[in-house]
Amino acid sequence: MHTFQSFFMGADRPKFRRRGARFWLLAFLLFLAVAAALDLMLGSAVISPAQLVRIVSGADRSSPACRIFLYVRLPRALAAMLAGSALAVAGAIIQAVLNNALASPNIIGINAGAGFTTMLCMVLFPAQAWLLPPAAFLGALFTALTVSAIALRISASKITIILAGVAISSILMAGIDAIKEFFPDVLVGSSTYMMGGLSYVTADGLRFASIYIVIGLALAVLLRYEMNVLSLGEDSAHSLGMNVGAYRFILLMIAAVLAGGAVSFAGLLGFVGLIVPHAVRFFVGEDNRKVIPACILAGAAFVTVCDLLARLIFAPFELPVGIVMSFLGGPFFIRLLLTKRRHLHA
Repeated sequence: MHTFQSFFMGADRPKFRRRGARFWLLAFLLFLAVAAALDLMLGSAVISPAQLVRIVSGADRSSPACRIFLYVRLPRALAAMLAGSALAVAGAIIQAVLNNALASPNIIGINAGAGFTTMLCMVLFPAQAWLLPPAAFLGALFTALTVSAIALRISASKITIILAGVAISSILMAGIDAIKEFFPDVLVGSSTYMMGGLSYVTADGLRFASIYIVIGLALAVLLRYEMNVLSLGEDSAHSLGMNVGAYRFILLMIAAVLAGGAVSFAGLLGFVGLIVPHAVRFFVGEDNRKVIPACILAGAAFVTVCDLLARLIFAPFELPVGIVMSFLGGPFFIRLLLTKRRHLHA
């Protein structure tokens, strides 16, 4: 109980960090491997470990289990891992750029911006799946730059920045609702997209988005040190010779690529970019050189586990994975508001 409370209260955790970042990276990797294996095997049709080995080795290429694996389970598992890594790293970047522990892609409206332009692209270009990731990126980038501009212009408290993001998000969500009302026949399955879900993910749908996400993750890893400098605050970053405006724009663009890529196929998944970076910092500390690689692994594992729970809790009925995340993320956000209240007016 003490460990559970200390996690949410943000107390010092030296005994966890003594093990070192490498230990926790290996732990996250192992957790991801187990979660992915279970995600591939469990569901309305169970694939046994022996069947899984035969399918992966190529010994079984024609059974129903093989077809389920290739056309349903594997694309879905890959989608969960890609979306989790992308949204977790996007959240870590946004928190560093805005120097705000409460910022995340869904809280400040970046997911909503990506969702709005994605659904608009679905209506205008229904047969051009390759356009969805760049459309989502543009919407995410516009929202990220808008919130960043508000933060720079008004120099308000951190809670004001969050409220500005919530206001922008509400406008964009109203735009999404309007598109749904005008084009209900085009946007089949849009309710699942709004909540965030992986039920309709296909290999073709992942093909283009995965390119954006992999590039975004690679750039985030390369710019980990610059994120550390930005998180010190604008004055400190300037004193160290950093071009703050340029790096802020570059990092926000990377966050937009990641969030937009995930939203283009997974819908409006919430709270990944909030929960995972904070959970990772609990184990590896505040250094973004450690946080970013850990977020890649932990984010992938988190969404994979949530997807598995969404399939199993009410089996054979399936929940959108976004509902599971909201049940987890809502209380976490409230707790975070309470524990960080002293810093919200800084």
